[in-house]
Amino acid sequence: MNTDNFLFALGLTVFAGLSTGVGSLMSFMSKKFNPKFLAGALGFSAGVMIYVSLVDIFAKAKDSLVISFGEKTGYWYTVVSFFSGIALIALIDRLIPSYENPHEIKKFANGKAVDKNTDSKLMRMGLFSALAIAVHNFPEGLATFLAALSDPTLGISIAVAVAIHNIPEGVAVSVPVYYATKSKRKAFWLSFLSGLAEPVGAIIGFFILRPFFSEATFGVIFAAVAGIMIYISLDELLPTAEEYGEHHIAIGGLVAGMLVMALSLLMFV
Repeated sequence: MNTDNFLFALGLTVFAGLSTGVGSLMSFMSKKFNPKFLAGALGFSAGVMIYVSLVDIFAKAKDSLVISFGEKTGYWYTVVSFFSGIALIALIDRLIPSYENPHEIKKFANGKAVDKNTDSKLMRMGLFSALAIAVHNFPEGLATFLAALSDPTLGISIAVAVAIHNIPEGVAVSVPVYYATKSKRKAFWLSFLSGLAEPVGAIIGFFILRPFFSEATFGVIFAAVAGIMIYISLDELLPTAEEYGEHHIAIGGLVAGMLVMALSLLMFV
């Protein structure tokens, strides 16, 4: 394995994970920040993820599995792995109570929680949000890392999409912690550090799976990654985009993300 490729992939994963800190900073400047822009950005991220998952990653996974198991059986393994990825991330969502799950949308008005929570409840929300984000970021980190390792161009696209989608997760951690402690420093660092789970998950997953790497393993992992990204887009990104802005802004961002991803893939055919 090329050391430069490894470091490049790890760097992209760190960039994607630590963008939770950007969300934290935005939450402190909420009066200056236009939520419609975030809605469009989240829709864009969803468009990138959906297009690249169904058009590129799924196809690459199928090619690898067909080589290993033949046309029909390989296709079956691809489909099963794809829906297994969806089941995995859905199970993680299911196991985390909705009140503490940053993927379950909480409305904030001008940076303040709408419902009047006590300081202790707000702090608890922030801490559990950080924990939930860490759990979710493990498979996301592995997805970004492996994509960048096999195809740097694809890795950059996925890293940007994941980074955008991590921004509201940073908000979910920093806002309740800030209003519980009145400390922007604590809120920022907790949000920032929660994103570290992404590169940590990438490294742990990589070294666990490395002895088993083969054409078939690559295919199964990538099909599962495609499923995970589709679920994140449909369950988290698009609903959050709708919450932050208007329906047409979210959909416009979605189409723009698909278009940009399509053009970037065409450039490297």
